[in-house]
Amino acid sequence: MPKRDPLPIDLALQGGGSHGAFTWGVLDRLLEEDWLVVEAISGTSAGAMNAAVLADGYTEGGSASARKWLARFWEKVALAARFSPFQRGPLDILLGRWTLDNSPAFVAMDLAARLVSPYMLNPAGTNPLAEILGECIDFPRLTKSPVKLFVTATNVRTGRGRVFRNHQITPDVLMASACLPTMYHAVEIDGDPYWDGGFTGNPTMTPLIRDCEARDTVLVQINPVERPGTPRTARDILNRLNEVSFNAVLMKELRMMAMIHKKAPRAGGDEEISRWAEMRMHRISSGMMVELGYSSKLNAEWDFLCMLRDEGRRAAQEFLQAHGADLGHRASFDVDELLDGI
Repeated sequence: MPKRDPLPIDLALQGGGSHGAFTWGVLDRLLEEDWLVVEAISGTSAGAMNAAVLADGYTEGGSASARKWLARFWEKVALAARFSPFQRGPLDILLGRWTLDNSPAFVAMDLAARLVSPYMLNPAGTNPLAEILGECIDFPRLTKSPVKLFVTATNVRTGRGRVFRNHQITPDVLMASACLPTMYHAVEIDGDPYWDGGFTGNPTMTPLIRDCEARDTVLVQINPVERPGTPRTARDILNRLNEVSFNAVLMKELRMMAMIHKKAPRAGGDEEISRWAEMRMHRISSGMMVELGYSSKLNAEWDFLCMLRDEGRRAAQEFLQAHGADLGHRASFDVDELLDGI
């Protein structure tokens, strides 16, 4: 392939527990392309952690260092999970299934979470991610990163999303962005409690439009938008509810972009509207995510994370082969299709 001029891009990274290892794989492959320059990343939950690790690693030593620290972060997640009660059962291991649906600890937690507050189940409010983040990210250095970060968390009091920038990001901010309210205590920041950012932006697209110069945004999507069939079990219904709610705000922003594409003039008029109209959207996803249920988001076995990483690398390679030439020239994800039925 002929050498290409450097192209600034933005990344939009969804959250989804250990499924974020898929995003790790995507980033690992994209960072191999020296012509792709990551200007900014908007991330939520696991997407926010991937974003912060990448940005800090990049500050230390460029793409190679970012790849090294992403791998180290997920290795530490897997190491901590060795002591987790959430483990696959013997039959699931034998059959090669990654689900925790048959794990006694997961079943007990799943039932308890619907009846008992995490303030009773985990009175100390411990979260193993706090130590891992402290080991993998130099937060003072993160403030100086050339990669702009936008991390979303949900203010419990107001119900609104808050976007944190580089100089505001701390371990608490990242844990707030990933705080599932049925499992963890709300994380207090500046006197307000915060929950998972997925409720209000998974991820938030607006700052990539308002505050960035790149005109190509690559969305790494790990929460399925479509799922065949009608869920009938309580667990499948809850899983689908979570997918729909955690995609809702993103879909709303993308639909707004599609409406602007159709109706707004490309030149002149409101500057922000013009920026929305000019953004070229791209998407990297995998059909494998439809096959994985909710419980597997808590499965952090190293073999599972590596499988997701490899699938992420494969999906990114497929994207580059099919749409690498589109970057810098045209959108490869037709957001106008999102207007069908509206």
